[in-house]
Amino acid sequence: MSTQIAENLERVASRINTAEKAAGRIPGIVQLIAVSKTRSANEVRNAVIAGARHIGENYLQEALDKQAELADIDIIWHFIGPIQSNKTHAIANHFDWVHSVDRLKIARRLNDQRDTDKAPINVCIQVNVSNEETKSGVSLAQLPALATQINALPNLKLRGLMAIPAPNQTDAGLSADFTRMQQSLDELNQSGLTLDTLSMGMSDDIEMAIAAGSTMVRVGTAIFGPRNKPQA
Repeated sequence: MSTQIAENLERVASRINTAEKAAGRIPGIVQLIAVSKTRSANEVRNAVIAGARHIGENYLQEALDKQAELADIDIIWHFIGPIQSNKTHAIANHFDWVHSVDRLKIARRLNDQRDTDKAPINVCIQVNVSNEETKSGVSLAQLPALATQINALPNLKLRGLMAIPAPNQTDAGLSADFTRMQQSLDELNQSGLTLDTLSMGMSDDIEMAIAAGSTMVRVGTAIFGPRNKPQA
Protein backbone atom coordinates (compact mmCIF):
# COMPACT_ATOMS: atom_id res chain seq x y z
CA MET A 1 0.00 0.00 0.00
CA SER A 2 2.78 2.45 0.89
CA THR A 3 4.42 1.88 -2.49
CA GLN A 4 1.15 2.43 -4.35
CA ILE A 5 0.44 5.67 -2.49
CA ALA A 6 3.96 6.91 -3.23
CA GLU A 7 3.58 6.07 -6.92
CA ASN A 8 0.18 7.78 -7.05
CA LEU A 9 1.57 10.88 -5.37
CA GLU A 10 4.35 11.03 -7.92
CA ARG A 11 1.85 10.81 -10.77
CA VAL A 12 -0.31 13.57 -9.29
CA ALA A 13 2.73 15.80 -8.73
CA SER A 14 3.71 15.23 -12.36
CA ARG A 15 0.22 16.19 -13.52
CA ILE A 16 0.38 19.39 -11.47
CA ASN A 17 3.82 20.26 -12.83
CA THR A 18 2.75 19.63 -16.41
CA ALA A 19 -0.40 21.72 -15.94
CA GLU A 20 1.59 24.58 -14.44
CA LYS A 21 3.91 24.60 -17.44
CA ALA A 22 1.04 24.38 -19.93
CA ALA A 23 -0.69 27.34 -18.28
CA GLY A 24 2.46 29.43 -18.03
CA ARG A 25 2.28 29.35 -14.23
CA ILE A 26 5.26 29.60 -11.88
CA PRO A 27 6.55 26.05 -11.21
CA GLY A 28 5.58 24.90 -7.73
CA ILE A 29 2.95 27.60 -7.20
CA VAL A 30 0.13 25.03 -6.88
CA GLN A 31 -0.07 23.29 -3.50
CA LEU A 32 -1.34 19.71 -3.37
CA ILE A 33 -3.71 18.82 -0.53
CA ALA A 34 -4.05 15.06 -0.05
CA VAL A 35 -7.69 14.48 0.90
CA SER A 36 -7.87 11.56 3.29
CA LYS A 37 -11.51 11.33 4.34
CA THR A 38 -12.44 7.70 5.14
CA ARG A 39 -8.77 6.67 4.85
CA SER A 40 -6.82 5.23 7.78
CA ALA A 41 -4.19 7.02 9.79
CA ASN A 42 -1.65 4.55 8.43
CA GLU A 43 -2.53 5.53 4.86
CA VAL A 44 -2.07 9.17 5.77
CA ARG A 45 1.28 8.34 7.37
CA ASN A 46 2.38 6.59 4.17
CA ALA A 47 1.36 9.64 2.13
CA VAL A 48 3.36 11.94 4.39
CA ILE A 49 6.40 9.66 4.22
CA ALA A 50 6.06 9.81 0.42
CA GLY A 51 6.12 13.60 0.45
CA ALA A 52 2.63 14.90 1.21
CA ARG A 53 2.55 17.53 3.93
CA HIS A 54 -0.88 19.13 3.51
CA ILE A 55 -3.74 16.80 4.52
CA GLY A 56 -7.42 17.60 3.99
CA GLU A 57 -10.24 16.17 6.08
CA ASN A 58 -14.03 16.45 5.76
CA TYR A 59 -15.25 14.76 8.95
CA LEU A 60 -14.25 16.28 12.27
CA GLN A 61 -14.20 13.27 14.60
CA GLU A 62 -12.41 11.13 12.05
CA ALA A 63 -9.84 13.89 11.62
CA LEU A 64 -9.32 14.31 15.37
CA ASP A 65 -8.69 10.58 15.76
CA LYS A 66 -6.08 10.66 12.99
CA GLN A 67 -4.44 13.77 14.39
CA ALA A 68 -3.99 12.03 17.75
CA GLU A 69 -2.46 8.99 16.09
CA LEU A 70 -0.21 11.06 13.83
CA ALA A 71 0.94 13.62 16.39
CA ASP A 72 4.56 12.50 15.92
CA ILE A 73 4.80 13.76 12.32
CA ASP A 74 4.64 17.25 10.83
CA ILE A 75 1.34 17.78 9.01
CA ILE A 76 -0.50 20.90 7.94
CA TRP A 77 -4.16 20.08 8.49
CA HIS A 78 -6.94 21.48 6.29
CA PHE A 79 -10.64 21.22 7.16
CA ILE A 80 -12.60 21.12 3.92
CA GLY A 81 -16.04 19.79 4.90
CA PRO A 82 -19.29 21.47 5.92
CA ILE A 83 -19.09 23.19 9.31
CA GLN A 84 -21.73 22.74 12.00
CA SER A 85 -21.94 25.39 14.71
CA ASN A 86 -21.39 22.88 17.52
CA LYS A 87 -18.07 21.80 15.99
CA THR A 88 -16.44 25.17 15.49
CA HIS A 89 -14.40 25.08 18.71
CA ALA A 90 -12.62 21.86 17.78
CA ILE A 91 -12.12 23.00 14.19
CA ALA A 92 -10.76 26.35 15.35
CA ASN A 93 -8.06 24.71 17.45
CA HIS A 94 -7.09 21.59 15.51
CA PHE A 95 -6.64 22.88 11.96
CA ASP A 96 -4.23 25.24 10.22
CA TRP A 97 -6.61 25.95 7.33
CA VAL A 98 -10.40 25.98 7.01
CA HIS A 99 -11.67 26.04 3.41
CA SER A 100 -15.41 25.84 3.94
CA VAL A 101 -16.44 29.08 5.68
CA ASP A 102 -19.65 30.23 4.01
CA ARG A 103 -21.43 32.49 6.52
CA LEU A 104 -20.51 35.12 9.05
CA LYS A 105 -21.91 33.19 12.03
CA ILE A 106 -19.40 30.38 11.46
CA ALA A 107 -16.54 32.81 10.85
CA ARG A 108 -17.26 34.63 14.10
CA ARG A 109 -17.40 31.38 16.07
CA LEU A 110 -14.06 30.24 14.63
CA ASN A 111 -12.58 33.65 15.42
CA ASP A 112 -13.92 33.79 18.98
CA GLN A 113 -13.04 30.19 19.83
CA ARG A 114 -9.48 30.13 18.48
CA ASP A 115 -7.02 29.80 21.37
CA THR A 116 -5.25 33.11 21.89
CA ASP A 117 -1.79 31.49 21.88
CA LYS A 118 -2.30 30.24 18.31
CA ALA A 119 -1.68 32.15 15.12
CA PRO A 120 -4.77 33.22 13.13
CA ILE A 121 -6.42 30.41 11.17
CA ASN A 122 -6.00 30.54 7.39
CA VAL A 123 -9.50 30.54 5.93
CA CYS A 124 -11.11 30.38 2.52
CA ILE A 125 -14.68 31.36 1.76
CA GLN A 126 -16.62 28.57 0.08
CA VAL A 127 -18.47 29.88 -2.96
CA ASN A 128 -21.49 28.15 -4.50
CA VAL A 129 -20.21 28.99 -7.96
CA SER A 130 -22.68 26.74 -9.81
CA ASN A 131 -25.70 28.02 -7.85
CA GLU A 132 -26.70 24.54 -6.70
CA GLU A 133 -29.68 24.56 -4.34
CA THR A 134 -28.28 21.79 -2.12
CA LYS A 135 -24.63 22.92 -2.13
CA SER A 136 -22.98 24.83 0.70
CA GLY A 137 -21.35 28.11 -0.12
CA VAL A 138 -22.06 31.81 -0.42
CA SER A 139 -23.42 33.20 -3.67
CA LEU A 140 -21.20 35.33 -5.88
CA ALA A 141 -23.52 38.27 -5.21
CA GLN A 142 -23.11 37.97 -1.44
CA LEU A 143 -19.37 37.24 -1.57
CA PRO A 144 -17.94 40.80 -1.39
CA ALA A 145 -19.83 41.70 1.80
CA LEU A 146 -18.92 38.43 3.52
CA ALA A 147 -15.27 38.75 2.52
CA THR A 148 -15.07 42.26 4.00
CA GLN A 149 -16.66 41.09 7.25
CA ILE A 150 -14.39 38.05 7.62
CA ASN A 151 -11.30 40.04 6.75
CA ALA A 152 -11.94 42.20 9.82
CA LEU A 153 -11.83 39.27 12.29
CA PRO A 154 -8.47 39.27 14.09
CA ASN A 155 -8.10 35.53 14.70
CA LEU A 156 -8.80 34.61 11.08
CA LYS A 157 -6.54 35.27 8.12
CA LEU A 158 -8.66 35.41 4.99
CA ARG A 159 -6.55 33.79 2.28
CA GLY A 160 -8.96 33.30 -0.61
CA LEU A 161 -11.82 31.30 -2.07
CA MET A 162 -12.82 27.65 -2.38
CA ALA A 163 -15.33 26.04 -4.73
CA ILE A 164 -16.68 22.63 -5.65
CA PRO A 165 -18.36 23.13 -9.05
CA ALA A 166 -21.41 21.11 -9.94
CA PRO A 167 -20.61 17.55 -11.05
CA ASN A 168 -21.33 16.11 -14.49
CA GLN A 169 -20.82 19.40 -16.30
CA THR A 170 -19.39 19.78 -19.75
CA ASP A 171 -15.76 20.88 -19.91
CA ALA A 172 -16.98 24.29 -21.05
CA GLY A 173 -19.29 24.64 -18.05
CA LEU A 174 -16.60 23.54 -15.61
CA SER A 175 -14.05 25.89 -17.15
CA ALA A 176 -16.55 28.75 -16.89
CA ASP A 177 -17.05 28.05 -13.17
CA PHE A 178 -13.31 28.00 -12.55
CA THR A 179 -12.88 31.23 -14.51
CA ARG A 180 -15.62 32.92 -12.46
CA MET A 181 -13.71 32.00 -9.32
CA GLN A 182 -10.52 33.59 -10.60
CA GLN A 183 -12.41 36.71 -11.63
CA SER A 184 -14.05 36.92 -8.21
CA LEU A 185 -10.68 36.69 -6.48
CA ASP A 186 -9.31 39.43 -8.73
CA GLU A 187 -12.30 41.66 -7.99
CA LEU A 188 -11.87 41.22 -4.24
CA ASN A 189 -8.22 42.15 -4.50
CA GLN A 190 -9.07 45.18 -6.59
CA SER A 191 -11.43 46.25 -3.81
CA GLY A 192 -8.54 46.37 -1.33
CA LEU A 193 -8.20 42.81 0.01
CA THR A 194 -4.96 40.87 -0.35
CA LEU A 195 -5.96 37.31 -1.17
CA ASP A 196 -3.60 34.72 -2.63
CA THR A 197 -5.47 31.41 -2.61
CA LEU A 198 -7.88 29.68 -4.97
CA SER A 199 -8.76 26.24 -3.62
CA MET A 200 -10.31 24.41 -6.56
CA GLY A 201 -9.66 21.31 -8.60
CA MET A 202 -9.88 17.63 -7.65
CA SER A 203 -8.70 14.31 -9.05
CA ASP A 204 -10.55 14.56 -12.37
CA ASP A 205 -10.09 18.24 -13.16
CA ILE A 206 -6.66 19.28 -11.83
CA GLU A 207 -5.47 20.53 -15.20
CA MET A 208 -8.51 22.68 -15.93
CA ALA A 209 -8.44 24.22 -12.45
CA ILE A 210 -4.74 25.07 -12.69
CA ALA A 211 -5.26 26.62 -16.13
CA ALA A 212 -7.88 28.91 -14.55
CA GLY A 213 -5.64 29.99 -11.69
CA SER A 214 -6.01 27.46 -8.88
CA THR A 215 -3.31 27.60 -6.21
CA MET A 216 -4.50 24.59 -4.18
CA VAL A 217 -5.87 21.33 -5.55
CA ARG A 218 -7.66 18.87 -3.28
CA VAL A 219 -6.95 15.32 -4.42
CA GLY A 220 -8.12 12.11 -2.77
CA THR A 221 -8.96 9.26 -5.14
CA ALA A 222 -5.96 9.79 -7.41
CA ILE A 223 -3.69 9.39 -4.37
CA PHE A 224 -5.41 6.86 -2.12
CA GLY A 225 -7.51 4.94 -4.64
CA PRO A 226 -11.29 4.40 -4.58
CA ARG A 227 -12.86 5.84 -1.48
CA ASN A 228 -13.91 3.70 1.46
CA LYS A 229 -17.47 4.13 2.65
CA PRO A 230 -17.64 6.20 5.85
CA GLN A 231 -18.64 4.30 8.95
CA ALA A 232 -22.20 4.75 10.11
